Amino acid sequence: MLIRSTTVYILRRVLHVGVFVYLGSVSALGASLSLPSAPYSYTVLDQDLSAALQEFGNNHNIRVNVSAEVKGRIRGRMPDQPPREFLERLTNLYNLQWYYDGLVLYISAAQEAQSRLIVLNPISFDAFRTALDVLNISDERYIVKPAPGDGLVLASGPPRFIALVDQTLKGLVAEAQARRNPTAAEKPPLGSVLMLFRGSSSTVIRDGRPESHYSSEAQHQDGIAREAAGQK
Repeated sequence: MLIRSTTVYILRRVLHVGVFVYLGSVSALGASLSLPSAPYSYTVLDQDLSAALQEFGNNHNIRVNVSAEVKGRIRGRMPDQPPREFLERLTNLYNLQWYYDGLVLYISAAQEAQSRLIVLNPISFDAFRTALDVLNISDERYIVKPAPGDGLVLASGPPRFIALVDQTLKGLVAEAQARRNPTAAEKPPLGSVLMLFRGSSSTVIRDGRPESHYSSEAQHQDGIAREAAGQK
């Protein structure tokens, strides 16, 4: 189940959310994309936009995931400007959105943006919003706000942002369920398989014990997938 697949990853970082709620509001800063302030010189006569964005990431040691919907070509010399301004310039010129999750810079076309109504019950909006802030998921450019209705939230932004918002809620719900039934959360059920992804490395945990560890060239995001043995 998707709730189980995200529970451990989210809960390890959300256990202290209640403390932050008690102390007060937390600024929605999002994950920090560290870029140098020196001008970025990029000369091109005619290049695919996606390739230019990948090269931008390579030049600044940032992993970049460019959506297949990002299309266009860069023709002519780009002005020398700081890397952040260079990225924003391409974003504005080609109608793109970008989101950095702390590991990968995701770049998508603006038309891929998603809007979603999320049911919070039994989580309060304050706890949900604070969790997003604490986990550096919140981004002032994108929307997470209460919607008219009973425990509803409107979230709007690029696909990676929306995916993390969903995962956070599922983690909080799983935590609330575990608090109501603590004995069920003490250990994985017999015959369970837990797959822990951390970047390009993954670890298989069977029946609560690490079984194997391997690396792959496939781009996995930090997360966890669990399924009962013998099930797909």
